[in-house]
Amino acid sequence: MATVTVVIPTFNEVDNLPLLAEALLALPLDDLRLLVVDDDSPDGTGKVADELAAAHPGRVGVVHRPGREGLGRAYVEGMETALSAGAEFVVQMDADFSHPVDAVPRLLGTAQATGAACVIGSRYVPGGTLAAEWSRRRRALSAWANFYVRTVLRVRLRDVTAGFKIWRAESLTALDLGGISSGGYSFQVEMHYRATRAGMTIVEIPIHFSDRRAGSSKMNLRVQLESALMPWRLRFRPAGRGPSRPPR
Repeated sequence: MATVTVVIPTFNEVDNLPLLAEALLALPLDDLRLLVVDDDSPDGTGKVADELAAAHPGRVGVVHRPGREGLGRAYVEGMETALSAGAEFVVQMDADFSHPVDAVPRLLGTAQATGAACVIGSRYVPGGTLAAEWSRRRRALSAWANFYVRTVLRVRLRDVTAGFKIWRAESLTALDLGGISSGGYSFQVEMHYRATRAGMTIVEIPIHFSDRRAGSSKMNLRVQLESALMPWRLRFRPAGRGPSRPPR
């Protein structure tokens, strides 16, 4: 079995984290580990994460950060920690139950079967679905965001803004995580763009994307603005910065 580390950034997810950890650790993957990256949550999520680590030594780890520095920065620190601990695959996953826990073995199996650098749990390939609770406006905004990014960056992914995926360790190493410039949700787009530019294979498999179970969204105006501007920054990045191979 491959060593898989699920990296979960958290900020005020005290109600979701214990249940999510229980579900992940119950998966039929003996070498699955959970790494919580907490941004000093005022609701006590970090303390709960420490309690989970004490209850599951060797399977749950915690990275405590001094405050909110953005989703992208949290993922970079979590991924680097997972790689240094010997993870062969790294899963990105939200703490709010929007991503299906039972799809993690499918992500791993697809990565192993195809040799892909990254396998995305996609909302927008055939068979992918969205939560019934999503309004028409929210569905339209999500679809528009994907169309916008694909058009600007010429990336041939159906769900280029997806946050649920698995990476091979060697692919993350090759992408130079320290050079990632996105701090917020645009981290997802930058990673996909870099991988595509580097000629890496990305596979999408369908998932059902659920509405968050508890708590509130961390999306704000600043994050939305960064997400809108980042595709243009990536497209017109000066020569010599970042991956240099053209999109396929």
